[in-house]
Amino acid sequence: MAEPNSPPLADAALAAFVEAVRQDPGPPARAVGAAALRRAQRLRVDARPPGPEIDRVEDLTVGAGAVGTRLYRPSPTARPLVVFLHGGMWTIGDLESHDRACRRLALTTGTAVLSVDYRRAPEHPWPAAVDDCVDVIRWAATGGGSSAGIGGPTVVMGDSSGGNLAALACLRLRDEGGPLPAAQILVCPNTDLTLSCPSARTKATGWGLATDDVAWGAEQWVPDPARRADAAVSPLSAADLSGLPPAVVVTAEHDPLRDEGNAYAARLAAAGVPVRHRWEAGMVHGFLTLDTVSPAAAAAGDRVFADVADLIARLG
Repeated sequence: MAEPNSPPLADAALAAFVEAVRQDPGPPARAVGAAALRRAQRLRVDARPPGPEIDRVEDLTVGAGAVGTRLYRPSPTARPLVVFLHGGMWTIGDLESHDRACRRLALTTGTAVLSVDYRRAPEHPWPAAVDDCVDVIRWAATGGGSSAGIGGPTVVMGDSSGGNLAALACLRLRDEGGPLPAAQILVCPNTDLTLSCPSARTKATGWGLATDDVAWGAEQWVPDPARRADAAVSPLSAADLSGLPPAVVVTAEHDPLRDEGNAYAARLAAAGVPVRHRWEAGMVHGFLTLDTVSPAAAAAGDRVFADVADLIARLG
């Protein structure tokens, strides 16, 4: 079921990209499998222009669980820290897939960015990825970054399934008594693994991310279908969202995950959490990594980065 009279895409370049995907969508994720999807993603990453030069980039192993990370520093001086959690349906995505986005984030916000190489499904189903993300946030929020020259507040940011992990990490840390990150930035987040919101049907195909591919990823990460409605995997199911860090939630008009992101922003606000929610008109899922495809996608990413910089400035 499609939405009637669907508004146009944000620019001609994005429209051409989406049309090309419609003409040749490729086989569904469940027919390909994680290993082949990862190889295909690596080829796409290799074909993109490299990210901008930055003062210092180093791979680190941090936290009690020795989680792999990559630290981006725009200057030698101590900076606030953004813990970044990449998207990829809990099964693909890695430090390389979001390297360009993390470089742009660090340079435009003036923050240090710590990208997390969390464990992925199906080799490592839930809760492994949440465990890794909580471990890294706890390490950073308790001063672990001081040895790497990082100071100031720590915020967590995630896109797509990374937004799901960021929200889940905040909920777990709240329930465990902290330490909480100073803020959470959720970009096109998965908040309902049951995919029950209307946009999962009205935007199911033809917009660059297929709902069935997301469903396959959820099946890999949470094999038990009865568990996918649990608050431990679907933050929209949480009974209480109070006491969570201030949030920026960004959703995209032509995204099957749009409505669950909108609903989570509304529930955070209703629970008394300060929320800045922006709906990106004419935009599709995954725009943070489409900056070389579409000027409008690049501008949407820049708006997210401006939100991050403004939020950190307000935190003092």
